[in-house]
Amino acid sequence: MGEVAILMAAGLGSRMKPLTDTVAKPLVRVNGVPLIETVIAALEKRGVSDIYVVTGYRAEQFDALAAAHGNVSLVHNAEYATKNNLNSIAVAADRMGESDCFVCEADLFVPSPDVLCRNLVQSGYFGKMVAGHSDDWVFDTDAKGRITRIGKGGDDCFNMVGISYFRQPDAARIAAAVREAAKDPGNAQLFWDEVVDRLVKDGELDLAVHEVAPGEIVECDTVEDLRKLELELK
Repeated sequence: MGEVAILMAAGLGSRMKPLTDTVAKPLVRVNGVPLIETVIAALEKRGVSDIYVVTGYRAEQFDALAAAHGNVSLVHNAEYATKNNLNSIAVAADRMGESDCFVCEADLFVPSPDVLCRNLVQSGYFGKMVAGHSDDWVFDTDAKGRITRIGKGGDDCFNMVGISYFRQPDAARIAAAVREAAKDPGNAQLFWDEVVDRLVKDGELDLAVHEVAPGEIVECDTVEDLRKLELELK
């Protein structure tokens, strides 16, 4: 079986209101193209065989997406309104563990589909280097460039850009850990990356940073982000 991908598209998109009052955030358009379509285009350019879109909020709006792409299947996260994205990975964990796997946020803008067409020999996260302090999700790395921490806040370090890639043994290990964590009601608000961070710190994963340049993968979290991006593209 070829590579697979899980796209997290279940969230409410609260930070992009009022646009998300009527449309799921990954389907918000930039230059006439839904954000999620730019992610799918990059995955298809790489040749990813199966793409699983985890839906939640306004799930019915993704039916047309699946109909338009023969390699796209929908997986529903029924608890999207009360649980964090750990649950989105948990409902797709069986797919995650069966092959080399991308995990992508679905509200990204990927201007060139070539960004994922690289030789990925090691599991890891795509990241961009940010000088100075960042309050976003970041990676601490050791002298060999291996990730030692995944968490919020850091200085002069790589920032998460919303795409990760795991070779099958690592994907299976993460899938099992996610399934186990999701069983605990106390983990309802856990981010799935926190489970990966635990595995890194326990020495069960050896992850690299796959560096991208600023602008190669753009996160669109707010209306302001979207407007800024549209101005830059003019």
